Amino acid sequence: MKKAGLIICLLLLVGCKSKNISRDTEDLKIKKITEVNSDQQRKAYDLGKRVLETCNTSKFKPFDETEVTKSVMENTTEERLTKTCQRFRQYYGSFVDLKLDGVYKTKQETIYRYHAVYTKKVANKELRVFVNEDNLVSAIKSMDWDEKFDSQIKD
Repeated sequence: MKKAGLIICLLLLVGCKSKNISRDTEDLKIKKITEVNSDQQRKAYDLGKRVLETCNTSKFKPFDETEVTKSVMENTTEERLTKTCQRFRQYYGSFVDLKLDGVYKTKQETIYRYHAVYTKKVANKELRVFVNEDNLVSAIKSMDWDEKFDSQIKD
């Protein structure tokens, strides 16, 4: 019986090969840009700030289909934000503002990189807002500040 179980496990492992996904290297290139659509920049700032201000007010105005993609709308719920906000307020204090650090372009998206300012000086967070070709926010990511981000940029 043990041998049969071992053989089945081995067959399952052999049968589960990872798939090779080929991506064009142009899709992965990020370029810093200086000419920015001011309406798009304002939209990225407003939506990013709206998410982080939820931590201060505990009230979130849900996104609509003219602002964000369907996946962002489904993933940005008040429950998920509340859970994240509790941790952020404990470690970083209250959210103050976003300071634009740079605007970057990939083949399909524009990335707005903001330094998130909090009341506690230990906070060194960034917020990246991704805007797709349809002028919809396709992702909002909060993470620790990455000093090496600019060294990864291809001009």
